[in-house]
Amino acid sequence: MKVLIKKLAVLNPLFRPHRWIGLLTLLIGSVFLKPVLMQIYHFVPQAMGEFTGWKDLISTFGLLTLPQVVLGIAIVLMSIGLFLRARVAWSFSLILLIAVALFNFLLPGGAHRIGYLSLLDCLCLLWFWREFSQSSLAAGTLFALISFGSLLTYALCGSLYLGDEFHPAIDELSTALYFSTVSMSTVGFGDIVPVTASARLFTVSIIILGITVFATSISAIIGPVIGGNLKRMIKGRISHAMRKNHMIIIGATPLALSVYNGLKARDETITVIIPPGVPHDFPPEADVLIDDPSSDKALREAGADKAKYILVLRNDDSDNAFIVLAAKEVVSSEGKILALVNSDKNLSKIKRVQPDIVFSLQTLASELLLRKLSGEQMDTGNLMDLLFQDGH
Repeated sequence: MKVLIKKLAVLNPLFRPHRWIGLLTLLIGSVFLKPVLMQIYHFVPQAMGEFTGWKDLISTFGLLTLPQVVLGIAIVLMSIGLFLRARVAWSFSLILLIAVALFNFLLPGGAHRIGYLSLLDCLCLLWFWREFSQSSLAAGTLFALISFGSLLTYALCGSLYLGDEFHPAIDELSTALYFSTVSMSTVGFGDIVPVTASARLFTVSIIILGITVFATSISAIIGPVIGGNLKRMIKGRISHAMRKNHMIIIGATPLALSVYNGLKARDETITVIIPPGVPHDFPPEADVLIDDPSSDKALREAGADKAKYILVLRNDDSDNAFIVLAAKEVVSSEGKILALVNSDKNLSKIKRVQPDIVFSLQTLASELLLRKLSGEQMDTGNLMDLLFQDGH
């Protein structure tokens, strides 16, 4: 039973919601594209070299159902972003899946099963929206380019296929690119005008999709930048205001994390200083300062001159000694410095820099073991004296 539980625990990450939602989205996009792909597979090889114009070319490649092609490709690409838990992929996928559902329910010949799958996928995306929390400038830019490219392809192919339904007619790729760009940007110079109902509806779809894509792309690219800067700015100001009559923990060791959790449970205000490049497990809301803890600048920024205690808890005794020396230059007369000694052989060295309290787990553990083996009793006073020694 234990072996089975362990195997299931290993497989658990594979069944995270974002993974099977991404797989479902990939399936919908692939099934949605299948008819067009099969048409290309059967007819293109025998029709190569027989194209007489843009309309013939587009018809042969099966792009009469151009919205289906664009939507299908876009959904397949967005499924990759869902696997990566990207917030921007979540947003685009929701819009595209709604469009696929409408396509299959409203148009003649639509596959209702794909529409129902799309609605199910939308519900899953809305239910598990917290799973898609990754937001970055790179991801936003990538999916913005994908969306823009898909829309431009749709506009180019559609305007070339419906070229005779515009005045003047669109019969060149450069003219199609010009009309597509003007329509997507909603500039509308009016030099090329749709003259049939199909062409007008097509132009309206370009305008609506252009507004949607541009607005979503700007928010996807600019949002993480502005949000990150604003968050750092607000957090920095609040943290600086709170750094008074507090405690400073220096280090990212398991002991430092345990002390942090214990002090937070007692409603203490804490600032943590961690050297650059050192990984840590402190919670996101913790007041963490990434800087050299042996520098006056970092200690003053952490409020060492207003702190009740400075707890030096790194796992290197040499680093702890240098940090104690730097802290003694900054700490107030009411503040206390506690230094951790990791090895008994460095106890005397740490005492030479004169922290207020020396904390040695190794000394305590060895003394407890010796007294246990010899049958001696130890009271609370002796235990505290061994654990916390005067550094002066």
